[in-house]
Amino acid sequence: MHEAPVIMLGGFHLDLSVLLMLIVTSAIVFIFAIIATRNLSVDNPGKLQNFMEWAVEFVRNLISSTMDMKKGKHFISLALTMILFIFVGNMLGLPFQAVTDVKDVNAATVFGKPIVTAVEAYEKAHAKDPEAHPHIELAWFKSPTADLSVTMGLALVAFLVAHGLGLFKNTRGYLKHYVQPYALFLPINIIETASKLLTHGMRLFANIFAGEVLIATILKLTSFKVLGAIFAIPLLAVWQGFSIFIGGIQAFVFVILMMVYISQTIETHEEH
Repeated sequence: MHEAPVIMLGGFHLDLSVLLMLIVTSAIVFIFAIIATRNLSVDNPGKLQNFMEWAVEFVRNLISSTMDMKKGKHFISLALTMILFIFVGNMLGLPFQAVTDVKDVNAATVFGKPIVTAVEAYEKAHAKDPEAHPHIELAWFKSPTADLSVTMGLALVAFLVAHGLGLFKNTRGYLKHYVQPYALFLPINIIETASKLLTHGMRLFANIFAGEVLIATILKLTSFKVLGAIFAIPLLAVWQGFSIFIGGIQAFVFVILMMVYISQTIETHEEH
């Protein structure tokens, strides 16, 4: 596996590839939204406008399947932004990857900061064999959702929105559900709530990360020259096509679970 370009900044480990890909993903979604809604027309809508209208209607139907639209209409922008961001993020690692070789570990710096992962990999290899010349590769371009910190961050946003709304908009019903059906179930209900946060982020990460690992594995077949390329090309084409499907499904699953969690916190037990 390729190493992530991590530097120390203010006492924290900062993954530069994650930061870069978050900026790229946000920029793509923002630019697409601006272009799609720039010249709105009722009589002659463009293809991007039609797509955006379809996306909004898709999100409306998704929300309406989890709650009354009188309440759900307030979450259209949130759900649309989430599903576009996650889908684009899932797709970025499919077309290509940007990987650089580290030939001189002393030169592996960014903004004057040493790349911690390159130094650690180099020292680990030399601890095993002082004469070794380790081949270290740094991955700069990948799907941001293939990083656990990103998916858990997205899950945390959904978690805070859902439980914040429940606590402030439906305080009595929200707090009451923690002691249902009996007060003895309070610890279990708290554990259940915490587990939703973990599974929400882990599910997205595991699927996208596994897909990128398999793509990297298939690409290694090309090291066997012509014979390896003969097997690698069709396998890569098939898997990338399947990964597009998986990426779309995971974006949908993440958002619909977010809306389910919001619905559960803002509606009382009687409303369910």
